[in-house]
Amino acid sequence: MTGQNPFTTGCYRESMHFVAKPQLVDLPAWFQSSGYLTVGGGKLYHHMPGFIDMRGWDEFFHWNPEQKLHGWGLFAWDRPAPQPAEVPSSPVTKELWRRLIERNAKSAAGRPLAHMDFAPLPNNLEEKMADTICANWGAKFLRRSHDRPFFLGVGFYAPHKPNFVPHKYFDLYKLSEIELPPWKANDLADLPPELRAKIERRRARDHALITQMKYGKRTMRGYLAALSYCDAMVGRLLDALDAGPNADNTIVVLWSDNGYHHGEKGCWAKHTLWERTSNVPFIWAGPGIARGEVVEETVSLLDTYPTLVELCRLPDNPDVEGVSLAPVLKNPASAVDRTVLQTDDHNIAAINRQWRYTLYENGEQELYDQVNDPNEWYNLAGDPKYAATIEEMRKHIPAKLAPPAVDRKELRLVTEGETFRWVPKLPKPNP
Repeated sequence: MTGQNPFTTGCYRESMHFVAKPQLVDLPAWFQSSGYLTVGGGKLYHHMPGFIDMRGWDEFFHWNPEQKLHGWGLFAWDRPAPQPAEVPSSPVTKELWRRLIERNAKSAAGRPLAHMDFAPLPNNLEEKMADTICANWGAKFLRRSHDRPFFLGVGFYAPHKPNFVPHKYFDLYKLSEIELPPWKANDLADLPPELRAKIERRRARDHALITQMKYGKRTMRGYLAALSYCDAMVGRLLDALDAGPNADNTIVVLWSDNGYHHGEKGCWAKHTLWERTSNVPFIWAGPGIARGEVVEETVSLLDTYPTLVELCRLPDNPDVEGVSLAPVLKNPASAVDRTVLQTDDHNIAAINRQWRYTLYENGEQELYDQVNDPNEWYNLAGDPKYAATIEEMRKHIPAKLAPPAVDRKELRLVTEGETFRWVPKLPKPNP
């Protein structure tokens, strides 16, 4: 949304750019300043209360208006959203939840663990689901005429855990036909020590339990079902666009915030700097965009901001760090591969079609040949033969990274009608 890297803004995890750097003009605000009607809804930002940058929106829709009282959170599995009869529902998640309570009952208080959870819901509850409500709201907007050009953002929570979606989407996938990713038993042997210890803990927590319970294919089916549910909601929006008055002059962009592990290297979910978490859908359609083309060269989600600005003939924002893809969208044959960056706190991966080089804050390194080793089974960082490759890839990683911006734990959320603001927490009085 800002068009800037986390190591520029300092917003690595639970920091909000509109608090840390209020001078930043994000994507909807840039369109708003050019006369566009800006309307958003659903999971366009992080799902915690108060993480939505309200400044650039003329209207922001929420699936559950009562949550405005808490700073516009987006928890799609909270009531009144439909839930299975038992939460947690998956036996794997139940056991993880039991272990969490056993370790620290206080930290486990409140919302049940959602990690790895999935369950089919009755089909007749689909219209009551958060993403369905947001899809219907967005579709209604697209069917209408508007007196200004518009920027519409609709965010879907699915397939974010927990994967609670209607039964009919589970029925699309037979367990016998689901294939789990390829597996290499000693895959972690060549990882640097600290990273290896971290991943081994994750593997022991999630993958070992899923393997023991033989729940890999079932867990995968829950994810696939949620993907198909999300596809159906996107379809509602596209059908509404086709039926409305703006089908011929609207640019559509579909992207996701991160990819997802399903057992690769013993990992499930995200929070790694490997290929599975950085490979996301990135689909463009509309006037001036080639039809039915696939471009394999590496790009960044930061490119979304300058590309939309150029396609819509708006003034450039000189602060954005992405690259406009408008020429490539018009002429895919002109695409040239480049190295882009992925961050996880102060750990950074430099990525192109051939190589993935990761430099961790503690100095540990990984290097994978993504053409010849697509599963990233062989870490080449310790091989002197690849020293020149590492040196070249390392040039793309900035030497100086912004310190972490103010953390939400240092702030207090104040809700004021249709908006909210963050204020510093008052110091605790001396006893």
